[in-house]
Amino acid sequence: MAKLEWDDLRYVLAVASEGSLAGAARRLGVNHTTVLRRVGAFEERLGLRLFERLPTGYVLTAGGEELIAAAHRIDDEVTALERKLAGQDLRLSGIVRITTTDTLMGSILPEVLAAFRDAYPGIAIEVAVSNLMFNLTKRDADVAIRPAPDPPETLIGRRIARIAFAIYGSADYLAAHEGRKLADHPWIGPDDHLAATSVAQWMRAELPGADIALRTDSLLAARNAALAGLGLAALPCYLGDTTPGLVRLGGPIAAMETALWILTHEDLRHQARIRAFTDFAAQALAQKRALLEGEAPLSPRESGERVK
Repeated sequence: MAKLEWDDLRYVLAVASEGSLAGAARRLGVNHTTVLRRVGAFEERLGLRLFERLPTGYVLTAGGEELIAAAHRIDDEVTALERKLAGQDLRLSGIVRITTTDTLMGSILPEVLAAFRDAYPGIAIEVAVSNLMFNLTKRDADVAIRPAPDPPETLIGRRIARIAFAIYGSADYLAAHEGRKLADHPWIGPDDHLAATSVAQWMRAELPGADIALRTDSLLAARNAALAGLGLAALPCYLGDTTPGLVRLGGPIAAMETALWILTHEDLRHQARIRAFTDFAAQALAQKRALLEGEAPLSPRESGERVK
């Protein structure tokens, strides 16, 4: 009976999950030929073909499905053990992996990270920018800083503040389209990737027949499009209010409101560097509550009186 090596199973799991050698290589941080060689050698050692090589990608055989089911159970156990061991780490050094949104990383978060590095120079920071919730259970990241109405039950964390949203347009665009009703403007809207967001839900309810000039999976891209004059966009106030050239139309819209959370996995909350980062970031972001909650004072032009 061939001896199974866990490192080999990692390659097989990655191919099964991604459906291709290239995807598995990206996930594991190795090159394409390494994945091909390791999977081929593993199949040869077992005397079992795990994948059908199809033009559309790699598909598990019946034998491969049985092995993958067992490998997933092993993976879950190993990951849980890694989390528990990592949670006992008392060193104020090492790496903290953070996942956050493009809007936070494109506005208020970099200065928080810079201040943290000044305070804890032994801790390196890795940031994965994504508008999707990473799997902290699988340790895709250690800490999530992101908007969420309710965080997953598997995570623990702190609610920092409300996140307010409002409508924005560029000063030049609004000057050229004075007096239009909201429904008569072209809009920058979320695409299907952001269909579940509060912005998308509000637009479907309030602007069902609106002219959508551009759809995007990024509110940062929506900000840039609005700044270029493509139309109006609903944006978080911490992004819109800090962008020179954008004008806010009225106050925050309650239906779009969500909350900012700092989240981690329960097994990691006592790890020294994770605790240091979450405590520091929570305090630093709480100082920006007025900005996050859209309480920045509005000028008469920003009051929305000119756009109905």
